[in-house]
Amino acid sequence: MKLEPSLRYSHTIMSQVIKSGDNVIDATVGKGNDTEFLSKLVNKNGKVYGFDVQKDAIDITKKRLSKSQLNNTILFNVGHENIKEYVKDKIDGAIFNLGYLPGGNKDIITRPQTTIVAIKACLELLKTNGIIILVLYYGHPGGKDEKNLVLNFVKNLDQKKYSVLEYKFINQVNDPPILVAIQKK
Repeated sequence: MKLEPSLRYSHTIMSQVIKSGDNVIDATVGKGNDTEFLSKLVNKNGKVYGFDVQKDAIDITKKRLSKSQLNNTILFNVGHENIKEYVKDKIDGAIFNLGYLPGGNKDIITRPQTTIVAIKACLELLKTNGIIILVLYYGHPGGKDEKNLVLNFVKNLDQKKYSVLEYKFINQVNDPPILVAIQKK
């Protein structure tokens, strides 16, 4: 066994919880990696709701998904703070990659205020045993503020209602990503 980096470990966790027919959210679509992964997990009977403020991210993801031939994804070109307006179904899981679009404009970043609103919305929609994954990339201007506020928020979730895991490499330099998993009890 080899310890997995945060992004890969997020998929390991999701693949153990999410199954065919489930409803899930990709709160930060980016280049569609997680969106496509979730689309395959929930299969044709499930639904993936994807959110991104950048039109480029939505367009890249649409192209990527057209190759998979799974028509179970609805993409929204809006920020994840709008989840409650667009998602009415209960969800089995959600994933966030916080930071900026790799290869994109580094000035367009996720912000703690909108991220906390989005996490709260996902918690309200989350079914029992459902999971929310947060991968925090914070080595950019504004990233450490978001990391600190998000970690403070999840550390204060009621332990009777949620289990919260933090997964990170503690001996790596250059701000290695942190994975947070929240499971509803």
